Amino acid sequence: MAATKTEHMNKIIAAMDGLKYSTATEQCAIDIAKQTGSHLTGVFLDDFTYSSFTVYQMVQKNDVSEKAIRQYSEKDKKTRDKAAEHFENACRKAGVQYNVHRDRNISIQDLLHESIYADLLVIDQKETFTHYEEKTPTGFIRELLSEVQCPVLLVNKKYIPFEKLILLYDGGPSAVYAVKMFSYLLPSFSSLPADVLAAKGFYGDLHLPDNRLMKELMKRHYPKASYEVLKGQPQTEIISRLKKEKEGTLVVLGSNRRGALSRWFKESMADILMEKIQGPLFVAYHK
Repeated sequence: MAATKTEHMNKIIAAMDGLKYSTATEQCAIDIAKQTGSHLTGVFLDDFTYSSFTVYQMVQKNDVSEKAIRQYSEKDKKTRDKAAEHFENACRKAGVQYNVHRDRNISIQDLLHESIYADLLVIDQKETFTHYEEKTPTGFIRELLSEVQCPVLLVNKKYIPFEKLILLYDGGPSAVYAVKMFSYLLPSFSSLPADVLAAKGFYGDLHLPDNRLMKELMKRHYPKASYEVLKGQPQTEIISRLKKEKEGTLVVLGSNRRGALSRWFKESMADILMEKIQGPLFVAYHK
């Protein structure tokens, strides 16, 4: 008996802080869901330990009564409710299929759990889920990237539709895995101009690692891709090269899982790019 044809639909989750709403996350997630015909889930992390006010602020105002705490908490609830409603309205207006989760436990634990059941996670790279602003990469994002169970698209503060792809490639399986995952999840982006960018140190030749095999794979997914091999210290050369790109360029990269001790002493390439470039990144982790 012939198999029946079924419609394939990916599940994208957009991680949202209802107290500090990221318009960039909303716009990027909706745009991708619309282009790919994916289902979008807005995951609002209403962490019960996180509020817009602190005891210190209340002490400064000389009001730490139970009534004041209730008033502040009610104000936060209204802000979060309004944010979720805004997200729903934006999804309806764009005509994408969606639903909303209001997760109320510890933010990082809830989001990691949600990521098990998602094909792609979209999040603002500056998210902290605390009152405080932090330099990128934030503690929350670093912890998320160390344990997340699906590819992640990290947006910056202003969403600009993607017009070009830079695929970072070092000859390792994680880089190839990221290219494949991006192609599977976002096939509509295969028509964009794409550069495969590699760096090989000071003394290597300028041939692409596994040249024949990589180009064979790329021909199937990005037939118009161009190739560039940089000479010099890889991180320095890649950062210098990426700084020349215009807004609207999305960088695709792979990464290997690392233990907590390794993460403490050594930054990943994703960490460095968030700090130095601050552009959108698609990161896929290879075990």
